[in-house]
Amino acid sequence: MNDKIKINLQMAGITYPITILREDEEMVRAAAKQVDIRLNAYKEHYKNVPTERLMAMVAYQFALESLQWKQRNDTRPYINKIEELTGVLEDYFKQQS
Repeated sequence: MNDKIKINLQMAGITYPITILREDEEMVRAAAKQVDIRLNAYKEHYKNVPTERLMAMVAYQFALESLQWKQRNDTRPYINKIEELTGVLEDYFKQQS
């Protein structure tokens, strides 16, 4: 069975034929819908701005949100602190024995 399917994705009034994993279809379509929702919001607010510029703003907004989520989900500082505390505990127990 082929796990990939071809779909026609609609964004900004343009059809994009793409091949995706069957299991990703719902997420891919939801993402396109989010693009259209944000684009339409920009179009309402900035009526005289060309769609290409508005699409750049939509892309910027999604990129910024992605970076903010990555920063929030960065567990490295916690891992470093745990490793530091583990070292302190190991040293303490070595001295006790």
